Amino acid sequence: MSADKPAGPPLAIAMKGYPRLSETFIAQELLALQRCGLPFAIWSLRHPTDAARHLMHKEIAAPLHYLPEYLHHDWPRVLRGLGSALPRPSLLRLLGVFLRDLARDPTRNRLRRFGQALVMARELPPGTRHLHVHFLHTPASVIRYAALSRGLSWSFSAHAKDIWTTPDWEKREKIADASWGVTCTRDGHAELARLADGPDKVALLYHGLDLARFPPPPARPPRDGGETGDPVRLLSIGRAVEKKGFDDLLNALAALPVGLAWRFTHIGGGERLGALKAQAEALGLAGRIEWRGALAQDGVVAALREADLFVLPSKQAGDGDRDGLPNVVMEAASQGLAIVATDFAGIPEFVRHDSEGLLVAPGDVAALSAALGALAGDPSRREALGAAAHARLQADFSAQAGLARIHAALLAEVGRGKGP
Repeated sequence: MSADKPAGPPLAIAMKGYPRLSETFIAQELLALQRCGLPFAIWSLRHPTDAARHLMHKEIAAPLHYLPEYLHHDWPRVLRGLGSALPRPSLLRLLGVFLRDLARDPTRNRLRRFGQALVMARELPPGTRHLHVHFLHTPASVIRYAALSRGLSWSFSAHAKDIWTTPDWEKREKIADASWGVTCTRDGHAELARLADGPDKVALLYHGLDLARFPPPPARPPRDGGETGDPVRLLSIGRAVEKKGFDDLLNALAALPVGLAWRFTHIGGGERLGALKAQAEALGLAGRIEWRGALAQDGVVAALREADLFVLPSKQAGDGDRDGLPNVVMEAASQGLAIVATDFAGIPEFVRHDSEGLLVAPGDVAALSAALGALAGDPSRREALGAAAHARLQADFSAQAGLARIHAALLAEVGRGKGP
């Protein structure tokens, strides 16, 4: 590293891809840290794939760095990273950790993360004191190796897939090497605490929602899908992936009473979108469904305000992937929507059955259909559940408390203090 390289922010925050429409919780946190005056740079393992941007992304002014997504696409950077690592006293320890990991996970992905870490370790500007990473799987591998190479401390925010699809040995060793970590659901916290090397190493920290970004709930007409002919408007938001359970939802919609007038809107991209559209066509539902694709925040809020009922039938995917507490559930509550969801993962930490919404067992199509039918035909009950969801969001899931904690923890690390 050249001696005249300009100093950069003391904190580097890394993630798999930035910006991403589906990760509003990360953008919310970054914007809050910026507003608190904490200087940081963003490091991303991948370039963005979403064409749109949230307004929050446009407000975030931190320096943005992209690592080579595939090493052969930018091999000169990788070679420079390797050359920079060779004379460091940390090389032997770094190689020991990496080779041990590679022996248990002999994949190209593991080699790619090591190469990305070499690049990051070389390109981190002078003055960098601490690294923080979102997601404990591949992004944390890059940050762990880069921190080892540069002799820096690091911390993590774990969320959902990264907790449930990473092997125990890897989670245990990453937690031990990190200064501290946080996660956003009780289930996730229990899993990481089980593997932690100390009782306070991992903290439970809900993302919450910054209510300043959302208008107050609208007044809704009392649609009941009956004789008036005004269809009840159902909405779901989420990537078209197995864990979201949209295949179950389509089957549940097909089982609704014949005389009930309804329309369903889905917001989100994802690799299963084509299969879901084909399923809807086969079930005879295509004329009642609108697929809007991935939308920026203003489009999401508009859809929430148009809807009468929010539904999210999450379940565990075949590879073990599962949701945490999806932000879209709290976003639905911000607009006073009643919620139908599954009693699974972090969802019941916010939605209590028959209080803020109705919960059914994951994968239970008949129960899901019955819950949708019950609320579709009862606008007064929807209104009461939606009001309760909004009140719970305001009372217990505001973002401010969690953001204050993460800011304090990162500020302490930058000043060589301790995490939460």
